[in-house]
Amino acid sequence: MAWLVPDSAFDPDAHPAPVIGICSALGDHDSGNHWHVRGQVLFTRQGCVRIDSPGLLCLLPPSRAAWIPGGLAHRARMRETVDYRSVYLDATAAQGLPEQVTILDVNPLLRELLERIAQAPFDSDWRHGANHHLLGLCRAELQSAQRQPMLLPLPRDRRLARLVDGLDRLPPALGELARQAGASEKTIGRLMRRDTGMSYQQWRQQWRLLRAVERLALNVPLGEIADELGFASDSAFIAFFRGMTGLTPGVWSRAATPG
Repeated sequence: MAWLVPDSAFDPDAHPAPVIGICSALGDHDSGNHWHVRGQVLFTRQGCVRIDSPGLLCLLPPSRAAWIPGGLAHRARMRETVDYRSVYLDATAAQGLPEQVTILDVNPLLRELLERIAQAPFDSDWRHGANHHLLGLCRAELQSAQRQPMLLPLPRDRRLARLVDGLDRLPPALGELARQAGASEKTIGRLMRRDTGMSYQQWRQQWRLLRAVERLALNVPLGEIADELGFASDSAFIAFFRGMTGLTPGVWSRAATPG
């Protein structure tokens, strides 16, 4: 196991073992665009991570895990302090895991498995004995873990470039977006459906959900979040959040709190 300090270089592909784990706590960190041959399980004990990959924005909330397939270019951005564990799996160890970035729920068993694997020495034997069974159980838990709706597909058309460039701002209403893009509302709807599989309204609501989760993880007051996301009242925001997640913002925040 390695404790990764800020600005230290680490290459998971430079090690011969089929499984490599690291632990770290980083603040305001940007990994830059990169890729590795190994797949990566990124588990956040505390804090929130944005993961950018081609055509997709993913949000990794506290106490969840992201599966990032090997060979996929991506960028991880962390706000404030993120306490995390990373487990890197070679192609054999990663068999049966998704072929795209996936955000996963983490139950107590999976949490403990990821913790133990992340803290194991780099020269651990993962092909025999107790570690072999530990890895097999971890892979089974990853395969069966509930997937979280923390993904936002991004439009590719150049007329919608302002949306992709301005993901920290509330996307405009459809009529305003059409005016900015110089296209009809019908055309905007067709482009969004083609590129993201969603209507524009569905896409805007999904953006709101990811932004709300990110701001809750940063302990931003509820009223401030509601205002930022364009809701007329706190109760309207709470109703929206419950409709999207099945939980109120308060219950979600308590469930995401470490311990």
